[in-house]
Amino acid sequence: MGEQNTKNKTESIFSKFRKYCPVPSMIFFAAAAAALTVHITCICSTEFSDAMNNSVCRAVRFILAKITGWFPFSLAETLLLCLPLIFILMIRYSVHISRDASSLRTVRYLCGVLSVVTLLYSFFVFGFAPAYHGSTLEKKLGIERRDVSAEELYETAEILKTKAEELANNVEFINGGASVMPYTAFEMNDKLNYAYDSFCVKNDFVQKMNTKIKHIAFSKLMTYTHIAGVYTYYTGEANLNTNFPSYTLPYTAAHELSHQRGTAREDEANFLAFLVCMESDDEYIKYSGYLNLFEYVAGALYKADSGLYSSLMSNLDMRIYSELFSYNNFFDKYRDSVVSKISGTVNDTYLKSQGQEAGTDSYGRVVDLAVAYFIPN
Repeated sequence: MGEQNTKNKTESIFSKFRKYCPVPSMIFFAAAAAALTVHITCICSTEFSDAMNNSVCRAVRFILAKITGWFPFSLAETLLLCLPLIFILMIRYSVHISRDASSLRTVRYLCGVLSVVTLLYSFFVFGFAPAYHGSTLEKKLGIERRDVSAEELYETAEILKTKAEELANNVEFINGGASVMPYTAFEMNDKLNYAYDSFCVKNDFVQKMNTKIKHIAFSKLMTYTHIAGVYTYYTGEANLNTNFPSYTLPYTAAHELSHQRGTAREDEANFLAFLVCMESDDEYIKYSGYLNLFEYVAGALYKADSGLYSSLMSNLDMRIYSELFSYNNFFDKYRDSVVSKISGTVNDTYLKSQGQEAGTDSYGRVVDLAVAYFIPN
């Protein structure tokens, strides 16, 4: 009799809770609670993070990428553009229910809104967050990251420069200025998928999948944020700003595709993008990889030793010089935008919250990996 009373009381409490909190919301809250537990465990355990990233997260990323791959446009961009309308509708509905004397509708509405927020968090944890806390790329590649000297930066930059100059012999340039990608961005996508397939055969820590890079419809406006590409974990899409000069596109696309395949840290995504470009049998994609990595290393060399930097650049192939000069001319229009400062601050805060202490400067830490790769101890 006592057990029956306890059961009845439990059912009564659950029934009252369900009255104020819709069942879908309860499911989302339960998923978020599980996600929080997983997230904390990942922060504390590299081994658990690797296990999650290579199992549950791999499946979630694959499913999302395949579902959203049916859309010929960026679903993430569409949702972002719809946010103002969504907020207006939410405000109107909030005003409407505030006039209702019943607190039931208000509580159910708030539960619904909060549950959607927690759902986004769950997508983040079960699809991407563990990658921030797993094994490092240098460990997977068997190289040793270390403090690098200006001389090592110079030597690495020379290697990259020489390869970029060799590849430039088979690249078309417009009137001695910027290079021209000899195919469409869609064809570039296929070539990068082939390069990833080849890379994955030798490196099983990268997830193998065939996906579409999504082109941002408002790429020109996005350029004011200084964002060349972005991976959206809640849709599983690798998005590309196609307004940037041609030579940046393959490397940037490879970077975003690396996020989609489970590499979270920005310096690692940068270096993995380079390695995948090297795996391609297309010379323009290789040119993009070498030149973009050269820019990172040359930039670090300039800060470390301006004299060595001047020596490096003094005999730079005029085609490469014109490519970089054309990029600077292109970027001048967008360089000092207010929105770029805002987006930069947001990205810096996000990266630091995920354990990347260098924030947005972590992109540039790819030079450490480059030196370790080309000049091993």
